[in-house]
Order: sequence, then structure tokens, then C-alpha cells
Amino acid sequence: MTDTQDTAAPDTTQGPRQVVEVGDTRYTLLGTAHVSRASADEVRELIASGDFDAVAIELCPSRHQSLTQPNAMGDQDLFQVFRQGKAGMVMASLALGAFQQRVAEQSGIEPGAEMREAVKACRRADLPLQLIDRDIGVTLKRVYARVPWWQRAGLIGGLLGSLLSRQKVSSEEIERLKQGDVLESTFAEFAEQSEALYTPLIRERDRYMALRLAEENTPPRYRNVLVVIGAGHLKGLAEHLSQPLPEAPGEERATLEATRPRARWWKVIPWLITALVLAGFALGFSRDTQLGWQLIGEWFLINGVLSALGSAIALAHPLTVAATFVAAPLTSLNPTIGAGFVAAGVELALRKPKVRDFSRLRHDVSSVKGWWRNRVSRTLLVFLLATIGSAAGTWIAGLRIAEQLLGH
Repeated sequence: MTDTQDTAAPDTTQGPRQVVEVGDTRYTLLGTAHVSRASADEVRELIASGDFDAVAIELCPSRHQSLTQPNAMGDQDLFQVFRQGKAGMVMASLALGAFQQRVAEQSGIEPGAEMREAVKACRRADLPLQLIDRDIGVTLKRVYARVPWWQRAGLIGGLLGSLLSRQKVSSEEIERLKQGDVLESTFAEFAEQSEALYTPLIRERDRYMALRLAEENTPPRYRNVLVVIGAGHLKGLAEHLSQPLPEAPGEERATLEATRPRARWWKVIPWLITALVLAGFALGFSRDTQLGWQLIGEWFLINGVLSALGSAIALAHPLTVAATFVAAPLTSLNPTIGAGFVAAGVELALRKPKVRDFSRLRHDVSSVKGWWRNRVSRTLLVFLLATIGSAAGTWIAGLRIAEQLLGH
């Protein structure tokens, strides 16, 4: 039997609460403001009260690690990050952290202070801590997958523009942070007008957290569980808990963690481009040897220059720029390796990040200049800009080859 009741908070500094009873487990859902000292204080007081035998918080393991081990990035092998294709995700996480740092500087309190306080209070009280939110990387991928391809450039551009701006964080952004976390507030402007974004960003996470609570507490392991979540998730999570949940919540949870595999034709396109370029070279030589060498020369020059330009904009080492110039035309004909990977590898060999680069990373990426000053973030920029330059060079050079062949 499931029972739901509202408990009004007489003190205006208290966050909204709902109590939901599922079988023998009583969940006290506390809606917090992510930029509020009062919320952090309230979380600490509730955990210290002794009324609860477990605490669940709106964090995933990776965000929990980021919160409790801010220098964990230093333990990562950057070369493996590039090799595994995780550079984009790392940059997105750093960009979100940059926005968080700006908010902290301007508001006097860092977003997520109530979650940090919950972690500390649980340690002091020796209470089990349950991480119930979906991994931020999975959420970002599902958000990206649901947006039509023609809207993705605008979404990414708006995201980067707002995160890297040095303008003062508006009062509207602060208010959004009081209802949701950094991820939600960043996409709030888009999500309010897009069901495609609202579903993976809010609705799916409400359901996911309900399933995680069921997993953590079935069969009943704890009698009274305090659930610390952003106020924006309070209503949705309460509704899911108030309805029967599946006997095997892990199966449904797995479906909410799945990311759509890339369509096969996306994997074919790089090989198709390579085949067309090589066919263009062959056709050029069949018509005129001089034309064939001209096509190859233009391919190497356009591709190499644009990719090297990307490395140069990232302020890469001169030898990295030279290596990018040589590698880009060749890697563009080999879909198994990218120019950005080569550029980042050379940059890491020439300018290996030091301990202080990792320790200052979160602070440095809060400013545009800091992305170029810190060796870790600069290497990520080298990878990104060299990749973009090579991609642009491939298309421009490819069109140039087609134009030359059609003109003869």
C-alpha cells in the first residue's frame, strides 16, 4: 500500500517536502535549492536529527566523485581519453564546471552545496548513502540523440556561449538553479520549449531515480530514507513512487541508460568519402598526369593547412602544428584514426600536463583565457580544433577535386 502526504514547512527557509510510504519504507522527499545556504543547513540538520537510517541524493557516481574528489581528473590518462573517444564528454563536463564556478564566484555559494553537505553529514552519522541519479554522460548523450540534427549546432553553440561567457550570471539563471542542477539550468531555455529535451532531462530522470530507490530498498532494507533532490524533481519523483513500480526495476532502469547506437550509414560515410577521393585521384591521373598530381597537392595543402590552423588557434606547440599539417591529409583517408588524435598525442608528448595543471583545471576553465593557459584544457582544444579543421579541409578539398574534374 502506497500513501502520499504533504508536510507543510512553517519556516519559509525550509524546502518543500513530501512523504511517500512504499510498503514498509517511508521516503521523505526534500526539494532543495541548488544555490542556497539554507538548503545546505537544512540537509545537515535533518541528517543529524537521527530520524533516518539512509540518505539518497540526486547524484550519479561520476558527479559524486567530482564533488568529493575535485582533483580526480589528475588520475586520468589523457591519451586514453582521446583514444576512447571521450574527449568531447570531458570538455562538456569541464564547461559545465566552468558555469558552476562563475555562479559560485557571483553568488557566494557553490551550486550543489546541499549535496556536498549530505555526503559529509552521512559520513559523520555513519549512514548509508545512495546515489540515485543517472550518469551525466548518459543524460547528455540521450539529450543529444533526441534533438534533430539540424538543431544540434545551435544547441551546442548556445551552450558553449553561455558557459564561456564572462558576463554576470543573471538573476533568472540563479532562479533556475534553485529548481534544478547545473545541467538542467543550462538547457532550461531550450527544454521549456522542446519536449525532445524535457523528456531525457527531467521526466526520464524522475523515473530513473524512482527505480533506483526501489533497487536500493527492495526488499525493505531501510525504514526511513531521506531523499535529497532538486525542487524541480519533487513532484515527478513523488508521482512515480506513489504508483506500483516493477518487481525487477533494474530491467527498466537499463533501458533508461541505453544510448542509441549510431546508424550504420554514419559509419559508412567516412569510408565512402575516402573511396570517392581516391577515385577522384585515379580519374585525374587517367585524364592527365599533371591533373592527378594537382589534385593530390590541393588535397594535402587544403586539408593540412586547415587542420594545422586549428592546432595553431589552440596555441599548440609549433612541432604539434607541423605534425598536424603532415598527418591531417593522411588521416582523412583513414577513418580509423583522426587528425585530432595525432595532434593531441604529439602535444601531450611535447607538453605533458603537470600536477598544478590538474589542480587548477576547474578554476582555469572558468575563463576563456584559462582554457588556453592550462595544459590539460589546451590539449583538449588542440584535439577539438584540429579535428574540426581536418573535417572542414576534407569537405572543401573534396569539393575542389570534384570541381577540377568536372572542369576538365
